[in-house]
Amino acid sequence: MAAWIIAGIVLIIVALVIEERTGLLDVGDPAPDFTATLSNGERFALTDYHGKSPVVLFFYPADFTQGCTEQACAFRDTYEDLRGAGAVLLGISSDTDSSHARFAQEYRLPFPLISDTGRAIIRAYGVERLWGLVPLPKRVTYVIDKEGIIRSVIHHEINMQRHVDDARMALKRLAGR
Repeated sequence: MAAWIIAGIVLIIVALVIEERTGLLDVGDPAPDFTATLSNGERFALTDYHGKSPVVLFFYPADFTQGCTEQACAFRDTYEDLRGAGAVLLGISSDTDSSHARFAQEYRLPFPLISDTGRAIIRAYGVERLWGLVPLPKRVTYVIDKEGIIRSVIHHEINMQRHVDDARMALKRLAGR
């Protein structure tokens, strides 16, 4: 009986790991366009940056959780490097604008956050968890070049620094360095 329980648990874990990669966009795909209001009140449209700047979008499950705070602070700590590479950095979750405002203020985040409570951007970028049954998005970072093409897809639920390091590496590749 115990062997069946263990086998069932292993099977569930394997299915969840496989599902975590399901639906993600691929390197070389055009990044889905979207328009959103940023946490600083400004309007953002991805197409406004075509021909101008690479864009780094990092999706995270929820404000004020341990991993998400660690991820946001890791991006905060390297924000000037990303800006120096010419990139625009945005964090996206399904949290409310008021939650984002408190989160950004408490952790001194210098970049805007997008509240995707309707989950349209989350769906467009394939970061819904368990086919939309769980409201928290997957932890995924996309690096989008100046032409609007995805050049890096970083998915890791545990290693937050990897999102930052891989995004920086992708931006260096885009700059030809």
